[in-house]
Amino acid sequence: MADRPAPSPSVLTPAADRLRTLLQGPDLLVMPCCFDALSARLVERAGFPLTFMSGFAVAAARLALPDTGLISYAEMLDQGRSICEAVSIPVIGDGDTGYGNPANVRRTVFGYARAGFAGIMIEDQVAPKRCGHTRGKEVVGRDEALARLGAALDARNEGAGICVVARTYARATLGLDEAIWRMRAFAELGADVVFLEAPRSEAEMARFCAEVPGVRMANMLEEGDTPILPPERLAALGYRIAAYPLTLLNSAVYAMQSALSDLRAGRTPQRRVDFATIRDLVGFADYDRTLERYAADGQPRGKTGTKP
Repeated sequence: MADRPAPSPSVLTPAADRLRTLLQGPDLLVMPCCFDALSARLVERAGFPLTFMSGFAVAAARLALPDTGLISYAEMLDQGRSICEAVSIPVIGDGDTGYGNPANVRRTVFGYARAGFAGIMIEDQVAPKRCGHTRGKEVVGRDEALARLGAALDARNEGAGICVVARTYARATLGLDEAIWRMRAFAELGADVVFLEAPRSEAEMARFCAEVPGVRMANMLEEGDTPILPPERLAALGYRIAAYPLTLLNSAVYAMQSALSDLRAGRTPQRRVDFATIRDLVGFADYDRTLERYAADGQPRGKTGTKP
C-alpha cells in the first residue's frame, strides 16, 4: 500500500481541525445525526460537540425517498452547506460511494470541504448504495475499495484537509473476517476514523475494536442489526464515536404524526414548543440586533453603535 503524508491543517474548512482535536480526546463522542439546518442547530444547542449529516435522513426529509442512491451529490452538497452554515460545531457528511470513480471521489471530498464539512464518510458499497441495515447490499472488490479510499485520502492531503471516515459494509455480504481485513487496510491507508457497519453482536463489536487500530465508530440504529449499547459500554469496548443516525428523524416523524392526529380530532396539540422558542431558535433576536446597528436614516453604524 502506498505511503501517504499526514494531513496538513485544513485551509478549506477549519472545522476539520476542531474535529481532529475532538478525536484526540479521552471521552466517547456521542453524535446525534441531523438532516437539515434546524436539526443540526438543535444538536448544537443541546450541548453535543459534533453532528453527522445522515444520508438516509436527508433522502427521507428532503425527497421522501429511500436511501438507495436516489439523492444526488448536488442535493447532498446543498443540504450540507445549509447545515454547516447553521452551526459552529464540526459536521461530518455522508459521502456515500463518492458518487463515481476515484476522480469523482476526489471532487466529492473537495466539494464537501468547501461546503464547510469537517469530515466525510466514504464507503465500499456498489453504486447505487443501500442503507446499511437493509437487505440487498453489495460491496466492491478489495482493489476498488482501496482505490476509492485512496482517492479520498489524497484529496484530504492535497488541500481539502477534511477528515475521512472509512466505512465497510462487508460484514453483511462477505462475513466478519473480510470486514475486519478491510477495516485494518483502511486504517493502514490513513483513514481518520474506521466504521464497521452492522456488526451483529457485542462479541463482533469487541473483536472489531480489538483487531482494528485507530478511531472507531459505532452505529446505534434503533431496530437495526447492531445491539444498542450504552455509551459507557461502547467506550469500554474501545469505540470513540457513537452515531445515532435516525433518532432525531424518527422522533420528529413521531411528533408530527401525533400533532396531525390531534388536529384531525379537532384538538390543538399540547406536546410542542411555544412560539417564543421557535423565534429564538431561528434567530429573530439576532436579526433584530443586526438591524439596530444601522441608523434610521440608513447610515451604517460602527460596532459601538456610533456613526463612523
